[in-house]
Parts: sequence; C-alpha cells; structure tokens
Amino acid sequence: MIPLIKNPDKSKWDELARRPVVENALLEKTVKKILAKVKAQGDKALKKITKELDGVKLKKIAVTDKEIKAAASLMPEELKEAIQQAKANIEKFHSRQTEGNNEIEIIPGIKCWRKSVGIEKVGIYIPGGSAPLFSTVLMLGVPAQIAGCREIVLCTPPLKDGNIHPAILYTATLCGIKNIFKVGGSQAIAAMAYGTETIPKVFKIFGPGNQYVTCAKQLVQLENVAIDMPAGPSELLVIADDKAIPEFVAADLLSQAEHGTDSQVIVATTSESIAEKVQYSIKEQLKELPRKKIATQALKNSKIILFQNLRDAIEFSNLYAPEHLIIACENANELSGQVISAGSVFIGNYSPESAGDYASGTNHTLPTTGYAAMYSGVSVDSFVKKISFQALSQSGLQHIGKSVELMAEAEGLQAHANAISIRLKK
Repeated sequence: MIPLIKNPDKSKWDELARRPVVENALLEKTVKKILAKVKAQGDKALKKITKELDGVKLKKIAVTDKEIKAAASLMPEELKEAIQQAKANIEKFHSRQTEGNNEIEIIPGIKCWRKSVGIEKVGIYIPGGSAPLFSTVLMLGVPAQIAGCREIVLCTPPLKDGNIHPAILYTATLCGIKNIFKVGGSQAIAAMAYGTETIPKVFKIFGPGNQYVTCAKQLVQLENVAIDMPAGPSELLVIADDKAIPEFVAADLLSQAEHGTDSQVIVATTSESIAEKVQYSIKEQLKELPRKKIATQALKNSKIILFQNLRDAIEFSNLYAPEHLIIACENANELSGQVISAGSVFIGNYSPESAGDYASGTNHTLPTTGYAAMYSGVSVDSFVKKISFQALSQSGLQHIGKSVELMAEAEGLQAHANAISIRLKK
C-alpha cells in the first residue's frame, strides 16, 4: 500500500515533492508527427488517425443537430437536473469575476482604464475515453460564455460506435456550444491550433487530457496559439491532524487515484495513528472500486509523510504546490491562510475534493506538476484579454510632458521625445 515516511529531514523534501518521471523524448517525437500530418492534410489526416488510434471510422467529423437533439432524450432526468444545478453554482461563482468600472484619474487631465474583451475564438478539449468528463464542459463553457467569447469550438473523442457520449452533448448544448467535433487526442489539439476544412482555428486552447494531449498543447503554443496552462496527471495532497476522519481521507485519495495510473496522492500528517487508519481504509474501500486497477497503480506513485508539526506540513505543501489541497484539521480555516501555492483548497472534513470537481462552484481546471506555484486555475480571466486605455487632455499632457521628454532623451529615443514636444509647442 502507500508507504509511510516518518519525519523526513528537510534536505529530503525536494525529492519527496517530485512527481513520477515521464519519458518525454519518444512521446514528443510521436506527437510532432501527428501535428505535422494534421497541419498538412487537415480532415483527411483526422479521419485516418482516428481510425488508427481510436478504431473509429468517421463519416462526418462535425456533430449534427440531429445528434445534439437526440442526446437529451438519452439522459436520465435526475442527471440532467444535477448538471443544471452544477451549472447554476458555477455561473454564480464565476459571474463575480467580471471586471467592473476601473477608470481612474491619475492627475487632472489624465484618465486611464482597462477593459476586458472576450477572446474571439477559443477551443475546448474534453477527454472522453474511459471517463467522459462532461463536468469539464461546464468548467470551461460557463466562464467562456460569461467572458463573451464569440466562437467556442469543442473537440472530444468519439465512442466506438462513432457517437459522442450524450452527457457531453447535453452539457455542451446547455452551455450554448454548437461547434462540436468527434476528434480526440493530440490530433484534436492540432486541428484547433491550425484549423482544417471542418474545424476552425482558434486563438487559445483549454482543457485537460492525457500525456499526448498535454504534449501537443505545449508544442502548438510555440506556433502562435495560446493554452490555458501547463498540465499533467491529476494530484491531491491532504494535510491531516488527529481530528481528520480516516475514512474521508482515504476516499479523497482514491477519488484522485482513479483518474489515471500516473496520478499522485499524498498525505502530510502529524498523527501516526491517522496514517495507519488511512492505509487500512484505503485497502477496504479499494475492494469496491470499479477502477481498482487504475487506482492501485496510481497509489504506487503516492506516499504518506509523518511530520512533527502542522507548520512543517504546510511548508511541505507549499513546496509541493498541489493541484488540489484538502486541509482536514481542527483549525483548518486558520491554516488555510498560510497556503501560498495550490490550485484549489478544500477546508475541513466536510469539503471533499469531489465537490469542487462538480458542483460547489469553483473551477476544476487547475495547474498540476508544481505549476500551482506560479499559475492560477481557469477563471473568467482566462478567457479574456485586457486592453488598457488612456485619454489625455492638453493640460494633462502638460503635467507629464517634460518628464516624458527627459526620459525619452535619456534612453536615446529622440522621436519619442519629439512626439511630446510637437504637442507642447502647439
């Protein structure tokens, strides 16, 4: 089961914070070939690669209106209501992120402000293999709508029968997304980056995926396409003291471990008793999981670390910079104020990470692999570009004109200085 590491010296922390090593050389070579084929051959390459890799022969790449309408009838009413509730909560949280009036008069005659403008064309990638992540449609579609993006392109891999999972189609329709395409993997990223006869080129690509999708996103951003963030396998760190509930901690760890064999989960605890009980509970709960094989493999990448105090546990967490952080401690709210690096934080025994994955309102598209130290999770800001404005009157220019002239001349940029001088003389 998960190994227990007791009171490691700080000199060992960097090693303990490392993620599982992935061999990238062969991966990158494979992905580059796929990108080149799609760039050169468009739809023809997409169909060929989909047949080779997914075993699906596509007649049409685009999802039809008929397929979209049929999806709703295939969905249980209870699930539709659950998705609607989640969407309402996500909208409520994200709608507060829009920027209000921020005009400021710097000095008399000089006004400056900034305006948020939705990125015109965005691409959304939705994994759809063993776990069709229709929840990610909400997490990306809702803020894109709020931001005012004019065109949203969604790509997701087809099922073996050539259709898209109905929950993905239903959720996309709920978010007002109409451009939906049956393409997955790195070939989908290529299609959105370069454009094909059927799939429009976009300006920014969002969404999680496997190592091929992640590699493709990182490569295409070198070619005038933006991406949401660097992202890798899912991860969770739980800080637990003796007030943590072991069964809850174990369930949270398994909820992330079942994502994929390369996921990583960590417990940073001050209680050896809790550590032992968590290990036992993992063993018991694992027996009932349909994705037991995947979770078991992921647990091999994982660890429980016993620290002498919560201060060290928090310090290690900030070093690790987890995608998800659960604080299962007596004074969880107080400890949360010490968090400086994490994608999303869950406070207390009754704040499971699954709530954020689906319906609490926050976004589940988050930085992984330590990137939470310098990147934020997806928000409305991710879907906008911010343009600054300034308006100077004659008196406003007179206030700062001399300063600008002196600075421009000192940098040897005389034309800059002249642009001021010619106005001041008028």
